Amino acid sequence: MSTCYQIILCTCPDKNTAENIARLLVKDKLAACVNILPGITSVYTWREQIESAQEHLLLIKANKSIYQAIETAIIKQHPYELPEIIAVPIENGLPEYLHWIDSCHS
Repeated sequence: MSTCYQIILCTCPDKNTAENIARLLVKDKLAACVNILPGITSVYTWREQIESAQEHLLLIKANKSIYQAIETAIIKQHPYELPEIIAVPIENGLPEYLHWIDSCHS
């Protein structure tokens, strides 16, 4: 199966930010679906300090061909100085679901 589909991971500081970005991506037909996973704890190094934060994780399903537009849209809306935006290829999936992803973008 072709890997022309991806899941983009993006952490957000709160529910409102997560919902705003998710709705924008779906409304603008950049993503077929965005799941919001609340209540994750992130531990990371920032400016030489170990930090911890409660965040919401976005799981963004989209076609790889529009990654750059998704990244640009997230950066415009995201409050973090350096937002996490990581794309992971979808190696396999229900063909009908993958075709649905295609049908949702412009």
